[in-house]
Amino acid sequence: MPLLNRRSFLQSATLASAAVALPTLGNTSAAAPALLPRKPKSKINLGFIGVGYRGQSHVELALLREDCEVVAIADPQQVMVDSCLKMFDDKKIKRPKVYNNGDFDYLELLKDKEIDAVVIASPWEWHTQQAIASMQAGKFVALEVAGAFSLDECWQLVNTHESTGTHLMFLENVCYRRDVMAILQMVREGLFGELVHFECGYQHDLRAVKFNDGKNAYGGGVEFGEKGFHEAKWRTKHSVARNGDLYPTHGIGPVAMYANINRGNRFAYLTSTASKARGLHEYVVEHPNGGPNHPNAQVNFKLGDVITTVVKTINEESIIISHDTNLARPYSLGFRVQGTNGIWMDVNKSLLIEGKTKEHQWEEAKSWLEKYDHPLWKRFGADAKTAGHGGMDFFVFHHFIECAKQNIAPQIDVYDAATWMAITPLSEASIAMGSAPQVFPDFTRGRWIDRKPNFAFGDTF
Repeated sequence: MPLLNRRSFLQSATLASAAVALPTLGNTSAAAPALLPRKPKSKINLGFIGVGYRGQSHVELALLREDCEVVAIADPQQVMVDSCLKMFDDKKIKRPKVYNNGDFDYLELLKDKEIDAVVIASPWEWHTQQAIASMQAGKFVALEVAGAFSLDECWQLVNTHESTGTHLMFLENVCYRRDVMAILQMVREGLFGELVHFECGYQHDLRAVKFNDGKNAYGGGVEFGEKGFHEAKWRTKHSVARNGDLYPTHGIGPVAMYANINRGNRFAYLTSTASKARGLHEYVVEHPNGGPNHPNAQVNFKLGDVITTVVKTINEESIIISHDTNLARPYSLGFRVQGTNGIWMDVNKSLLIEGKTKEHQWEEAKSWLEKYDHPLWKRFGADAKTAGHGGMDFFVFHHFIECAKQNIAPQIDVYDAATWMAITPLSEASIAMGSAPQVFPDFTRGRWIDRKPNFAFGDTF
């Protein structure tokens, strides 16, 4: 390949990615969507599409509430259906109607006019088509997180919302993590000064999930696909075939709220770089059930072990996002919030606030997090105590139910979903083009300029 002038290269890359980012489907009107007419309800009927372990965790929360009823579930895996139905039997609650006649039986669930809202917790590749079908059926949608496969599908989500007036909430639970919300309070009170830089990511050793022996969910082993169980059935193949940040939202969700993305600010462009891919191969070769002669030792895994993405915002903040799931490491989302007056990093649970802590020294963040504990946690902390992921799941599910009852836009909406999900295909494109810049589409079609920050003010929802 002939050498290119740096400026012409960047211009060419930017123009190419901008062309890809244009909306290709559906309504392109800049007008705000009309809301579907529906009176608020004190109790709603829920359908669940996907009742694997993640879906079952949401079902468990629903069964604890008096303002919703689970009336239907859809999942093609009988073992997961049986496990979910046992939850109803154990609580002596009426069983829901079951749709398990193949992959597309969820479409029959969506025909039930008594269902007000659906929760989608299926494998990643099903999310968009199931969410679109649900919105077209007039159901308020709660969509589990993942990265997108294309910018086109992100536009499809936005266009379907705008053409139907049906809402979608993106179930990014880390936005509700207790320390994350306390830092949000500090950001809003200006303790870090003008924000300059963020770091975040999904850094989690998932090798024992991606390879499974089929006997239990986290039992290790070296099998996946048809021989796998739970996430090993579907998740591992993405590491075989794709190279990019496949799971960006746990990190970028909270950072987007700190930086007011889609609410006076937006992502401008990103670049991504992938390391070599060694972790999954070594895991198979070294595992007692594997070895160099195991068939999976011959698999060529495409996903780089560490994916590093750098995002620039319109307001000129920088964001580093890391994806690191195939190597030995402790769990960390790697949050860093840095401004002109200070810094917080969750990896060492410490901060520095200029003029309020010792110069050039880390101070333990615990007392600060307690002082700025978010009103939502003060109000609902006891209710969240038994919910999954340290209580975060209670808050994200609670907000979804309250918005669905009133049929109002959630605070983590379809524009957030499209924007955060777009990181995945943009990172894949950047890596494929030698870390070339990729321009973010504006899924709000300019409305980000006037939209105001609305996430988690006060103690409502």
